[in-house]
Amino acid sequence: MFNPTQLIERAKTSKKHLALLNFGLARMIPFNKPHGFKIIELGDDFVKVKIPYKRINFNHIKGIHACALATASEYSTGLVLLNKLDAKSYRIIMQKMEMQYHYQAKLDTIVTFELTNEWLTSNVTKPLEEQEAVVINCEVKSHDLEGNHLTTGNIFWQVKPWNKVKTKK
Repeated sequence: MFNPTQLIERAKTSKKHLALLNFGLARMIPFNKPHGFKIIELGDDFVKVKIPYKRINFNHIKGIHACALATASEYSTGLVLLNKLDAKSYRIIMQKMEMQYHYQAKLDTIVTFELTNEWLTSNVTKPLEEQEAVVINCEVKSHDLEGNHLTTGNIFWQVKPWNKVKTKK
């Protein structure tokens, strides 16, 4: 059975397991599969996701499309949050996203997101001791292979303990 938590842990130190994680995530999130996003580096506190410079990701002037850059920004922040928070304890759902585009993407692009345990404690776990849910802003940046700063994304996630989630039956 596919165990993403275990595979994420192994992918931090093994290229084989990183390839398996990329393969599994491409099938679990079929919307992202055509883009060819690849996790190229994964740690306890960060992720680096590559957006390949290929035709399916192009806009009308052969740059990487704004929506591909935004999708990879959401993807990277969600991966780190799922890696840091226990998915069995917390539900995360994207509330909104804001993107700033600084430079045209004409090469492979690397989207990088990082957060610390201290940030997570002060912005998520401590506030959830007194609140039903929190909305956090995850700032994520992308750069091309020449180091040009392409985008800054602010991806807002609602984090809520599963025992506070109300659903219709």
